[in-house]
Amino acid sequence: MTWHHHGMGGKGEYLDEDVLGRPYNHRVVSRMLTFLRPYPRPLTVSVFWMLVNTGATVASPWIIKFGIDRILERREVGAVWLPLALFAVVALVGYGASYLHLAALTRVSQGVLYALRTALFAHLQRLSISFMDRNETGRIMSRVQNDVTQLQEFLSVMVLSLGDVLSLGGIVAAMFVMDTKLALLTLSVVPVLFLIMAAWQRAAWRSFMRVRRAISVVNAGLQENITGVRVVQAMSREGRNLQRFDSLNRENLQANLQATRLSAALMPVVEILTAVSIGLVVIFGGRAVLNGTLAVGTLVAFVLYIQRFFDPVRNLTMQYTQLQRAMTSGVRIMELLETEPQVQDAPDAVELPPLKGDIRLEGVRFAYRPDQEVLKGIDLHIKAGQTVALVGPSGAGKTTLVALLARFYDVTGGRILLDGYDVRQVTGASLARQRAMVTQEPFLFSATVRDNIRYNRTEATQEQVEAAARVANAHEFITRLPLGYDAVLEERGQNLSLGQRQMVSFARAVLADPRILILDEATANIDTHTEQLIQEALARVLQGRTAVVIAHRLSTVRSADMIVVVDGGRIVEQGTHQELLARDGLYAHLYKTYFTQAEAVEAKG
Repeated sequence: MTWHHHGMGGKGEYLDEDVLGRPYNHRVVSRMLTFLRPYPRPLTVSVFWMLVNTGATVASPWIIKFGIDRILERREVGAVWLPLALFAVVALVGYGASYLHLAALTRVSQGVLYALRTALFAHLQRLSISFMDRNETGRIMSRVQNDVTQLQEFLSVMVLSLGDVLSLGGIVAAMFVMDTKLALLTLSVVPVLFLIMAAWQRAAWRSFMRVRRAISVVNAGLQENITGVRVVQAMSREGRNLQRFDSLNRENLQANLQATRLSAALMPVVEILTAVSIGLVVIFGGRAVLNGTLAVGTLVAFVLYIQRFFDPVRNLTMQYTQLQRAMTSGVRIMELLETEPQVQDAPDAVELPPLKGDIRLEGVRFAYRPDQEVLKGIDLHIKAGQTVALVGPSGAGKTTLVALLARFYDVTGGRILLDGYDVRQVTGASLARQRAMVTQEPFLFSATVRDNIRYNRTEATQEQVEAAARVANAHEFITRLPLGYDAVLEERGQNLSLGQRQMVSFARAVLADPRILILDEATANIDTHTEQLIQEALARVLQGRTAVVIAHRLSTVRSADMIVVVDGGRIVEQGTHQELLARDGLYAHLYKTYFTQAEAVEAKG
């Protein structure tokens, strides 16, 4: 499945699921090295003990050769004790060095894993809403979890590969020192191995990418079905969704089986070449022993060296596959880390001073995609302290307009001014401190009620939290909860009613003490009684603040200082409730067909 790049946001707004990794990617390696900088000592310790372990591995057959030759020369049992003692010392040093090497390496690799996940989380927090719009949560999660875990192997593979390469070098050097002809005979099978490896890797590298892509799609499907489980069960879609997920999961199974088969195919090749090499040495070396031109100890040492020679070759074969997978994951992670936020502070951005709340939109245009303009030249002046209600049919551009005010997106034309400051020329942090937004679907976190209310002001006291809850008419129901403000909310606050979640969201906005408050259909889906409580709270909250409200309730519209009617991405009318009714335009039509029905329901309620 390919995710095509389209729409605005440009390069990097869509994650490329077809990105392919080579066995070595300098960009990935360079970026990984930056995560290694805090660990110079444990990394040095790991490499040192790896070298000691490599030395012990190379020395063992030589000691065995020395022991055999010594026993044959002296023809006495006592001759075995010195080589045996040497062998025991070397073995103990090797085991100890291996443990210390792996312990230090684990500390480094786990530290890198921690730092990398932290960096990804921090980066995702900075990415624009447009990036989240264009990429499924499950695919992003796949990169943060699966790809990071895969990339963790990169460091281990690199260090272990270095150890295996050094072992190979030491073994080859030892063999040539012992006997040049047997060494050349042993290495005669290596060109065959390289030819097989070259043919194999061409088939393998796409297989590893298929695995990464498959698990990413599985995660996306899993996340979507868990998040939408209520709709799934309400629509009785369990069976069909299971069939769809099964097809995605089966592709993941087939991709992993193919990759495993390819990895396993190399092992018999190495085993066969090991046997061929040993057979050649035994045949030709055995003749030399019988002829008296080669010592028995040397022949035995060569057989042991051949086994040790192909052990690193076998390891490097497996590490090659791991390295290729790690590089593929590395490329995917670097693509995410190098994705630039579409909305970010300008180089010369200034801190926004305390606002009065005056808002001006001058020729504001916006398009999610170049060929689909949503706002088509909006001119609007909202005076400080005014409450403005946005009304209009679905798809008119109301939500887009408030999203631009919150600077979730940047305008594609015109500008938005707050007290004369262009929102693109002020820092995002200073803007966020002076505006708050309450949405139609309030989002609460899996934490206590208190922590949810003071989410934007973690230093707030209990008295301040309770004061904000009272303003939002939430204090009464919170105190009735089993643990009151210490009650822990379930995911998205599902253990509260929608109206209660909305009042907690209002309390959070009140505690943030914004100069500009944006309400995106915040009272559209709640019962009349709760809506009345919120309206009472709003009357207190909005005093001295500028508010922009997407309104679906007549009571909200009537209480606004100004009503702005949006249709087709343009402002078609604006004025008070009575003025717009007298004009008998779109607002009057909406009032007759929708608001009067809502008023009847409210009156009935």
